[in-house]
Amino acid sequence: MSIVLEQVRVVLGGKVILDGLNLTLPDQGIVGLFGPSGCGKTTLLMTLCGLIEPRDGSITGSQNLRPAMVFQEDRLLPWLTAGDNLNIILRDQEKTQLWLERMQLSGSEQQHPHQLSGGMKRRIALARALACPADLLLLDEPFKGMDLHLKKSIYPWIRKVAENIPVLLVTHDQEELACLADQVWQADGPPLKLHA
Repeated sequence: MSIVLEQVRVVLGGKVILDGLNLTLPDQGIVGLFGPSGCGKTTLLMTLCGLIEPRDGSITGSQNLRPAMVFQEDRLLPWLTAGDNLNIILRDQEKTQLWLERMQLSGSEQQHPHQLSGGMKRRIALARALACPADLLLLDEPFKGMDLHLKKSIYPWIRKVAENIPVLLVTHDQEELACLADQVWQADGPPLKLHA
């Protein structure tokens, strides 16, 4: 079932961020969201994953939705090791090790987040979202702190997930859009406006 937003309005701190937004997500594939900072892209993702409740409008197809999200911040649990931050989702040591290898993080299993570089933390956060059984994948600037070689090694895993579910990718990087997005929506605002 498609996820459809109709006349969605979100107001945060007295500021209208989404105002009468109408949007239908594809059933699968990667939609790139590209636009200036502060225009409402992150608010859209947080609304889709249920962390922000719209003031008005409706979102259909989101009942029982299992979203996975990579936030702009890593949101790793600081008291857990890199491996345990993954295993808390997977609950399978072999799968955890496999995802660490896919993200080129073998040997980092026992390190805590404060011992990891920014790019390593991003890869743990990405692995957690990619490995999670989800119906919608939301990526908010997921490649911060990664070099081109690392990014390109992760692209196939995102594409594989996108074969079955919709993926929304927020980025300021044209190269990421060119390599990953099946379609690009230009964003401006606030309030957020999207142009295909």
